[in-house]
Amino acid sequence: RRILDSSVSNGFIARRLSLRNHPECSSLSGGQELYDCNFSFAGLRNQVTLAISKKEREGVEKGQLLSCVKDIAAASQHTMASHIAKRTHRAILYCKSKGLLPQHNPTLLRGVASNEYIRRTLKIVTDATGLHLLCPSSKFCTDNGVMIAWNGIERLKQGKGIMSHCEEVNYEPKAPLGLDITSEVKDAAIKIPPLKLRINS
Repeated sequence: RRILDSSVSNGFIARRLSLRNHPECSSLSGGQELYDCNFSFAGLRNQVTLAISKKEREGVEKGQLLSCVKDIAAASQHTMASHIAKRTHRAILYCKSKGLLPQHNPTLLRGVASNEYIRRTLKIVTDATGLHLLCPSSKFCTDNGVMIAWNGIERLKQGKGIMSHCEEVNYEPKAPLGLDITSEVKDAAIKIPPLKLRINS
């Protein structure tokens, strides 16, 4: 899978809503810093930005809490969780059809895994597909350095990107690993069955 345009954990929406000023949201995390399977959140971000700007023009000063802050935050979170769930559902169905799943315990990691709502949404998907979702404790889902190190270990095992001298190292925004089957997934045109993704919070 790939993430396009914007990261779900970039905290943009949380910052724009001034959620840190809200007593009920100050301790919450949007990731602790907040027919394919690609993720894209730019459209949602733009829609939320427009909605917030409209409310601000109606008399709310910058930095103040909007009266609808909870509704916008909840709607944004549900939309992101639903987007992730649908793409993941399609990925699972494709992998099952091709016998690509080595085990029945997909693991959710990184900052997104510290979001309990997303965890519960993905559990609906794994329950529906006969899988068991594994999630580490939230306190272990905040360090991207661990994920970078993990990527390094996998690349070392495959003998890719190994350099003898530090002077040869170039910084790159992406570190592709493995075979890109994006086009194959798209060509499969997998339609995912509807799932009720309502979460009682």
